This record gives sequence, C-alpha cells and structure tokens, in this order.
Amino acid sequence: MASIPQPHIKKPGSNKSSKSKRSTCHYTDVHGLPCIENIVRSADDTPEVINTKIIGTIPEWISGNFLRNGPGKFEIGNQMFNHWFDGMALLHQFKISNGQVTYRSRFLSSECYQANNENNRIMVSEFGTVALPDPCKNFFQRFLSRFELPKATDNASVSFVTYKGDYYVSTETNFMHKVDPETLETTKKVDWSKFIAVNGATAHPHNEPDGTTYNMGNSYTSKGAFYNIIRVPPTKSTPEETLEGATIVCSIPSTDKTKPSYYHSFAMSKNYVVFIEQPIKMNLLKIVTGRLTGKGISESIYWDPKYDTIFHLINKQTGKVSLVKYHTKAMSTFHQINAYEENGFLVMDMCVSDDGQAINNYMVQNLRKSGEALDEVYNTMCRVFPRRFVLPLHIGTETPCGTNLNSQMDSTSTAIKISNKKVFCTHEDLHGEELHIYGGLEFPQINYTKYNTRPYRYFYGCGFRHLVGDTLIKIDLQGKQMKVWEQPGLYPSEPVFVASPNATEEDDGIVMSVVITPNKDKSTFLLVLDAKTFEELGRAEVPVNIPYGFHGTFNATCIDVGKGPDKLVSTL
Repeated sequence: MASIPQPHIKKPGSNKSSKSKRSTCHYTDVHGLPCIENIVRSADDTPEVINTKIIGTIPEWISGNFLRNGPGKFEIGNQMFNHWFDGMALLHQFKISNGQVTYRSRFLSSECYQANNENNRIMVSEFGTVALPDPCKNFFQRFLSRFELPKATDNASVSFVTYKGDYYVSTETNFMHKVDPETLETTKKVDWSKFIAVNGATAHPHNEPDGTTYNMGNSYTSKGAFYNIIRVPPTKSTPEETLEGATIVCSIPSTDKTKPSYYHSFAMSKNYVVFIEQPIKMNLLKIVTGRLTGKGISESIYWDPKYDTIFHLINKQTGKVSLVKYHTKAMSTFHQINAYEENGFLVMDMCVSDDGQAINNYMVQNLRKSGEALDEVYNTMCRVFPRRFVLPLHIGTETPCGTNLNSQMDSTSTAIKISNKKVFCTHEDLHGEELHIYGGLEFPQINYTKYNTRPYRYFYGCGFRHLVGDTLIKIDLQGKQMKVWEQPGLYPSEPVFVASPNATEEDDGIVMSVVITPNKDKSTFLLVLDAKTFEELGRAEVPVNIPYGFHGTFNATCIDVGKGPDKLVSTL
C-alpha cells in the first residue's frame, strides 16, 4: 500500500460542500487516502488462549497482561450500528512472559450484548443508534414504547480502569463491569447510581499513588444539570466490595441548565481537579425524546463556539470550587496529557482541537468510505494538537488586571485577569511545525506511575494522517523534538508506556501498541518499542483479525530482577 498523503493545512471555511448549502470548513487538502473499512469489521472472539509469532525480541523483563478494549461487533442480525462507539465491547488480552506472548479475546457479557444475541436484533439504544420497537408488538404497543425514556446501555467498550485494585471495563453511562484480567470473564455488573447520585461517569478516572481514585459524573435534577467530582477510596473491607464508600467531593452547576457540556475526561494535579467545561453541548430534551423522534444521542450533541471554554478548579482536600474561573477561546478536548503545580501555577497539558464536531464524523459509514468521499470526511475534521495552559493559582483583589500573570513561568502561554473572578488564558503549543505533517496527535500517554501530577518531559501518542492513528509519536518537551514510528498500511492504536525494572530515567522502558492491518488478513500484531530510542524491539503477530480499539492498560505481575528474593518489582 502506498504511504498516506501528507496533509496541507488550509484556512477554515475555504471551500463549500457541494452537498450542502452551508459553508463547510476544510482543514486539510488530502487526496488518495487508502480505504480502511476493515478497521470496523465485526470480529469473532477468541476466548481460548492462542500463541503468537514473535518477530525480533520481546524483553524478558516484561511480565503481565496488556489489556485492550474497543468495539468488535457492528451488526446484529440484519441491523447495523450507526456509530463507531456503538459496536459491542470486545476485550483483548496479550499475556507477556519470558519473551513470549499469547492472545485471547472475549466479548463483554453485558446485558445488552446478551439481549441483542438472543433476539437477533439491536435491543438497546447506543450512542448513535436507536433501538427500534419490537416488531412482535402490536401497533399500539410499538407507538407507546416510543414515549419510554431511553435505557442506558451497559456496553462498556471504551477503557479498562481500576478501582480498589479491581479491573473494570467502562463507558460513559452509569454501568461498569468488573472483569477478571486473567480470563477476561465478566464477573459483576456495577451501577454508579446505587452508590452516589450520578447518571454516569467517565471512562478516564485518575489514580492517586495510594489507590484513591477520582472521576467525574453528571447528574440531572429539577434544578438543572450538575457536574460532580467523585472520590472512590483505595481499599476494600470485603472481597465482594465494588464502589462502596464512593463520595461526591463537589457539584458544579452547568452554565446552561438544560444543555450541559459533554466531557470525556478531566485533568488532575496534586491538589486540584480541573473540570474543562467546553462548548460541546448536550441537548437533554432531545436525548430524552430520542425514542420518539428516532434520533440517537449523537444527534443531540452539538458544537456551539460562541461560548468560551471554562476551566473550573476544585480543591481535592476541601471540595471547594475556585471562585476564579479561567476562560479560553472555544476549544474541544477529549484527552489530557498531564497537570502539575509549580511556583504558584497549575500547568495543564492536553490534546486540543479548535472545532468540536469530530465526534459526529465517526459514523461507521464514514469509516467504510473510500475515494473522494473518504477524503472529504478527513479534510473536514479539525486536527488535534498538544497544548499547554498555565493557570495562576493565587488571584486576589490586589492582582493587577490587563497584564500577563505568567511572566515568571517559562512558557509562552498567557493568563490575564479580566475581573476579580475571571482570568482569560491563551495556550502554548507543545510541538514544532513537524507535527503538522503527521496530522496532529491524540491518545496521549505518559510514564503515569512516576510522573502523573509531576513535572515531566516526555509523552507519547498517535499521529493522525487518517481517520485513525497511522503513526506513533514521542515528543520531548525539552526542545519539542519528535521521534516517529511508521510503516505504510499499518495503523497503531494508543501507546502504553511500561517502565523498566529499576528505571532511573523517565523514558527508561518500553512502549506497547496494538497495530491493525486492515488490508492484510490475520496479521494484527502487538508492537514493542524501546521508549528511549523509539526503535522497534519486537512484535507478536496474532493469527486472527482484530478491529481498531480505544484504550488499554498494562496489568503487571511481579518480576524477579535478579537481586535477591526480596527484590520483586511491579512495572505498574
């Protein structure tokens, strides 16, 4: 396959779509993108362990399970899911030991998966797909069913997360499933709303060193929508415990009571949680009437750039929300890189787009397009780039207005006090011009265990010269230099860093990624790179087809590093 054309950046709104009277922004001018429709083809699960073929060398010190999550079934009977996020969750395990790798996968045994299979049709509405009324019911019953409130899906296809030492798979509804990381079997369904008053939680919690976990979840009340900061304690009293002891640290009212902002994740430093209220809006009325109108949740989410993006700071110890609101221009962010406090400032790095409409571009039909139609989808999507914001923490009545408060920080970002309760911020780019060639960066990862909430130097991600990642990128913040891994026709997923035993430097370790080969049958592989040099060490080829997934984690086992029986080191 030929390499993917490099994007040429164009001014937004420079072209008009021939299919619409509205002006359509074209952010790039790429032609000849290869078809990747097999990225979203349904796959069979492989619950029994199979061997992989090792090419190169997998370091023998790596010991544990690399766990991945993502959609794996896009059709039920003769019905097809509309959005990439809707596919039934398929869990993957790459077990690594003594330089060898085995693979297994298993569909999440969710209630919606079981109901879909038993009835051979889509029974529960997903993000972009509305479940149609039961054809076996009479006309009047089908009519009444459209007035029922939509049932939240338990199709937890986004990520693997940990609470109290247990592994769960999660999406953005109120349901998670506890999963055995050794067998991938679903062991327990957990409902957030049974423990705290929330209607869901993100699939991207943050963990403290002691195991305390923070997350965010919405709640909808007669007084409007609220954003809730959640804390889950680090330990269990009994083996059967799940989310017992979870508390709401604080609740933040939505700026618009009936149209709260959509958020996928949040930032956290040592002492603060930062909620990013962005102008991607959710129309709650449209969502609750979705069955009546036949519209999915995805059609109730819209971009409204006339609003600023607002950073809300919450003190983790007191639960108090800062009266000072930090504003910036309208932007969209799905994943944050890191956040830390330094010299009275909060430094916050994240992957940012200047347009918030991309979520609706990932319809399955778009991912299966080819030729000019595929190019059009890509060119009308704004690229995502890593950016830094620096927020001054000590703002008082004596703090001067109209001047850059970040003058003491080594950053080109600015923070200007507008009033006693408002600071307007601009960002610093965390990249050089070279990143534009690779289509920006998403799915960021760091050496989380050692450097989350602390000053750091390196982060890793996927470059996006296509609708999905097609390169792996390492960025060194000292000089904003890049290292790139790429091979034509190969599509790597989110990179995950694992530190070497007794590592003394931040990038001493390896980076793992599952690489999809949509135009080559049964040749997906686990890639292992040296994190320092970004050179390939080895790969483990899997003799089955795997769809492109979202997020994963490394479940380490203790390993003997050869310095006595008491020197057992966990790599996570």
